[in-house]
Amino acid sequence: MSAVEKSEQRRLSVFKTYKLYVGGKFPRSESGRVYEVSDSKGTWLANAPQSSRKDARDAVVAARKAFGGWSGATAYNRGQVLYRVAEMLEGRREQFVREVAEAEGLSKAKAAAVVDAAIDRWVWYAGWTDKIAQVVGGGNPVAGPFFNLSSPEPTGVVTVLAPQESSFLGLVSVIAPVIATGNTVVVVASEKCPLPALSLGEVLATSDVPGGVVNILSGRTAEIAAPLAAHQDVNAIDLAGADEELAKELEIAAADNLKRVVRPQAVDYTRTPGTEGLTAFLETKTVWHPTGALGASGSSY
Repeated sequence: MSAVEKSEQRRLSVFKTYKLYVGGKFPRSESGRVYEVSDSKGTWLANAPQSSRKDARDAVVAARKAFGGWSGATAYNRGQVLYRVAEMLEGRREQFVREVAEAEGLSKAKAAAVVDAAIDRWVWYAGWTDKIAQVVGGGNPVAGPFFNLSSPEPTGVVTVLAPQESSFLGLVSVIAPVIATGNTVVVVASEKCPLPALSLGEVLATSDVPGGVVNILSGRTAEIAAPLAAHQDVNAIDLAGADEELAKELEIAAADNLKRVVRPQAVDYTRTPGTEGLTAFLETKTVWHPTGALGASGSSY
């Protein structure tokens, strides 16, 4: 037996410690709590951080701090950043295939197809960053000597409850369009399958996404979502991962500061998405500008 083989027999495996991703850093939960995450057969996989209300508030602060720089970046630059995320995911493909297979009880081949689709989806949204303005904005014909222009602007800080069953493709499908349009996001990962989401935080940290643009929390969905829905500095909330009862409670809480709310609906995440995810968290700014006096001989400008 070689020395290498003897070493492999003696060594203990290094188990991965999963942490939150807030403000570009990897804190443990402020409460110090964790909860057990198991695969579809009940086998223990890891201990995931159980976020507290304080973690949720910290994530909102980080998202608000990052909003000015991210929303002020050019759409082309945001597209480059999203494409870089896809590149990083491609390099860690095997890790995500394993985590998705364990989380969702899929075969390796089916998990690989899910991961490939998620990577492709990042690329798809990266291509939309500098095109969505042409689709939903433009010049408006008006009576009188005015230019009338409508342009889309990001809503602000968005809370997203990630889908509970689609731990990676669904996750990407609700995060990517939010940040592609210049918003920042606080994500509540799938309560049952949080590990792919927490690993995504490691990818974002090593890509070009500025800290605070995406913040990822894990734990009990209802416990984390309640303070986020009521938070006065959260501008919108996507309830994709909430059941009907929780969605109703969160919608009532969100009404206090007139948050934009996207209610949960049945979505086939394997299908190519439309532009609904991009436009869900955009506001339209319309500007009137005088062109000058129009005389009998025509325009004066």
